[in-house]
Amino acid sequence: MILFLNGAFLPEEQAMIAASDRGFLLGDGVFETLRVRNGLPFQWAEHLGRLERGAALLRLALARSLDQLRTDTAELIRRNRFRDGALRITLTRGPGPRGYSITGAGPPTLMMALHPAPAPGSTPPSGERLVTSSFRMAAGDPLAAVKTTSKALWIVARAEAEERGADEALLLNTDGCLAEATAANLFWIERGAVVTPPVSAGLLPGITRALVLEMARAFGLSAEERNAPPRALLEAEGVFLTLSTRGIVPVSSLDGRSLGVSPLVSTLQGAYEERLRAKTSG
Repeated sequence: MILFLNGAFLPEEQAMIAASDRGFLLGDGVFETLRVRNGLPFQWAEHLGRLERGAALLRLALARSLDQLRTDTAELIRRNRFRDGALRITLTRGPGPRGYSITGAGPPTLMMALHPAPAPGSTPPSGERLVTSSFRMAAGDPLAAVKTTSKALWIVARAEAEERGADEALLLNTDGCLAEATAANLFWIERGAVVTPPVSAGLLPGITRALVLEMARAFGLSAEERNAPPRALLEAEGVFLTLSTRGIVPVSSLDGRSLGVSPLVSTLQGAYEERLRAKTSG
């Protein structure tokens, strides 16, 4: 696999970063993961917009313009003859002196890598099995709005879920309200409405999350962002997750209890796949 690293296209085994890179030492960076289909990135502008906002929040220089990134991405896909899977863009502050101060750090490190699509059958036919994590997210955390490379909480929550035989972890926030899964946003169907927790719950405002809200409203459905306790999922007509690499994924159970199955989830899945095909058919 060929990677893009700081302006150069290199075989993966030749790509190296400095031992003092703050992304490695401190998780001082941001990243985005985009779906690639038919060799074309999906929702490019939305992902790059969030990368730009995250870099600004962390006071990171982008290193390359958005137009340059688009050109570099197309060349990376061409060199790898890549058709379907995911593109990850990682931006760190680069090498720096010891300590938390950003003074004297840089230049930024920018890396892009392609990853194959999940293997067929990686999602259970009936949907993902969730367990409620013992770890909590901070409600109202401004850093939750961007994808930083500091992901320890989500890593240990996923490890805990897998140890309990589940596919994903359900994360609550410090107010005890629903937030998200470790790698996905959370939705449920309630009295025919499509509901998801608000960004103020401390979750990442996902790119696919925004698309689902848009599609639901286009269908004339009520689309709500609302704080709710975990029991809302047990009482829901259907529950699903959204993430850029897999789209819309149904959820079959929570803490071993079966969840409702709503035909609206299949309807939204079909609309998402149609949007994906339309935007990546070139």
